[in-house]
Amino acid sequence: MAIAHVAMPIAAWQLFDYWAPDGLDVARGDVVRARLGGRKHVGVVTVVEATSEFVDRLQPIDALTDVARLPDEIMALAEFVCAYYHAPPGLAYALATPPMTTRVRRDGTNAKAKTLSGMESPPHALNDAQATALAMLTGSQGTFGATMLHGVTGSGKTDVYLAAAAVAISGGGQVLVLVPEINLTPQFERRVQAGLPNARAVTLHSRLPAGARRANWDAAASGDAQVVLTTRLGVFVPMPKLALVVVDEEHDDSFKQQDGVRYHARDLAVWRAQRRAVPIILGSATPSLETWRHARTGRYRSATLPERADVRARLPEVRFVPVRSDDAHDGLSGALWDALALRLARNEQALVFVNRRGFAPSLKCASCEWESGCARCASRLVVHRHPDRLRCHHCGDLKTLPRACPDCGNVDLLPLGFGTQRLEQAIRTAFPAARVLRVDRDTTRTKDAFATFSKQVEAEEIDILVGTQMLAKGHDFPRLTLVGVLGADNALYSGDFRATERLAALLMQVAGRAGRANLAGEVIVQTDFPAHAVYRALAAHDYARYADELLSERAAAQLPPTSRIALLVAEAHDRTDVDRFLDIAFDHAKAFCEAGVEVFSPVPAAMPRRRGYERGHVLVQCAHRKALQAFLPRWREAIATHAGARVRWALDVDPTTF
Repeated sequence: MAIAHVAMPIAAWQLFDYWAPDGLDVARGDVVRARLGGRKHVGVVTVVEATSEFVDRLQPIDALTDVARLPDEIMALAEFVCAYYHAPPGLAYALATPPMTTRVRRDGTNAKAKTLSGMESPPHALNDAQATALAMLTGSQGTFGATMLHGVTGSGKTDVYLAAAAVAISGGGQVLVLVPEINLTPQFERRVQAGLPNARAVTLHSRLPAGARRANWDAAASGDAQVVLTTRLGVFVPMPKLALVVVDEEHDDSFKQQDGVRYHARDLAVWRAQRRAVPIILGSATPSLETWRHARTGRYRSATLPERADVRARLPEVRFVPVRSDDAHDGLSGALWDALALRLARNEQALVFVNRRGFAPSLKCASCEWESGCARCASRLVVHRHPDRLRCHHCGDLKTLPRACPDCGNVDLLPLGFGTQRLEQAIRTAFPAARVLRVDRDTTRTKDAFATFSKQVEAEEIDILVGTQMLAKGHDFPRLTLVGVLGADNALYSGDFRATERLAALLMQVAGRAGRANLAGEVIVQTDFPAHAVYRALAAHDYARYADELLSERAAAQLPPTSRIALLVAEAHDRTDVDRFLDIAFDHAKAFCEAGVEVFSPVPAAMPRRRGYERGHVLVQCAHRKALQAFLPRWREAIATHAGARVRWALDVDPTTF
């Protein structure tokens, strides 16, 4: 009788033993159905042995699923996730399994990516810088090599990706392309269809119907799909002929999973490429400091695209204007109002960027200082219009917009600040003939909404865009010549040491939407601190110098990427339970602490209450990854023995936010 150790998709640290009935040939990597706690689950077989210490109490495996056996590479990847990110094995292996469905779409989209003829022109011939980058990439075919492809916005990084992909495909290989957001996949898919018209390309992301996602997963796992375009979860997709990995916008925080198994898809992509001995391209106009440091120290190679690919295009001029001026109204300075009017007169397009959705970030009483707050989160309720509501952007709680102050009865309630809805209303009022489009999470909830908006902009059916960071990267609108930026100074008040790095990336990405063709571009930033280093770098379009300065600061402060950190995060309904748990965990950490590992006292999280849970954490820091990883397993085991049912906790290795 064969005994199978099965990783079940629950937050347990052990594997579960099952016996395989006669005639059921199970092996490592098989995806099986079995019962646990009276319920059927889908699990992954990790080991098959002849005996078990629980042989008298074992249940049988019910059946093999129709999922192809997971290859050793994917099994090893899941094991690495368990070990490095200290994730329960069942949850780690579950990331590698596709949707359990046999339903497939009948419109042909499983067989190949949608053909969008006429939507995208073929790629241009590579310029000298692109050709040099391609030669570097193709010169390492068949061997591992990580290359940071740093190019200014509009420099044609995608053309380099596609040229490198064509080389890999011509040799019979597959290409894995990771993008940070689902909304970037339609445009990227069209570029793939134009640049690689004979390649079979499939997409994988959570908004696909289960049947389509499963069919595309099968196409990748069988080797039939030559290009797999996917978000972070696709890093676990089996690809037997993998020859090239591309991570676009590698700096983006969306590659980091913030709950459940807290892995970073970019880092796993590098690990996978190294194990498979294939090249990986890490592309961005604003590389993460982790990638930048690796390139500076020689661990990664570096290729630079210093100019825009379109020879007619120039980087936009950047102007800074005061947040408050005599001619400002409705949140926009007079200079920005004038610039919008000029673009409308020229029949050009403009983008007004503010990274806050809703009408206003808060509602306040003019008499007693009451301010709308969420009862479940340590945050303010955001004012929304149409319908009029107060909404929490963290827990989703909705409240009716009050007609009077609940504390003093005053009817003079003031919406504070400006969100996308309020700016859209102000611009429509000022320019009634303008075609204004708001793009944020509220307007893109429905399937294909974002793709529809992109087509409207490309068809020049929109004059002014009002949007959030959804519009900051990956979009190419030739007639967009003006970008106005509001609220950028908010990041300068953040306690997060990564705040200015993120701000620099966001500003340079959104500024890069302007002037990408033959029309000159302009960027107007409303700020009270035009002399700040991040704004100086933006004006000079010099991310490289700013990244070097940030690296020096981080090294002096012994902060990542110079050092390594891990975060023990805990939450419970009662603050006392959280504090008691973290105090015990802190004591264990100090007891196990060895030279080089520094443990900081428990503190509340940056948002101390969310969704009705009180939150806190303990930070551990070390200069060397190996020393930190040697410490974490012992600490985790000690924590697990004292964790009660009232506290939920997890270890977050290499966290991107606190």
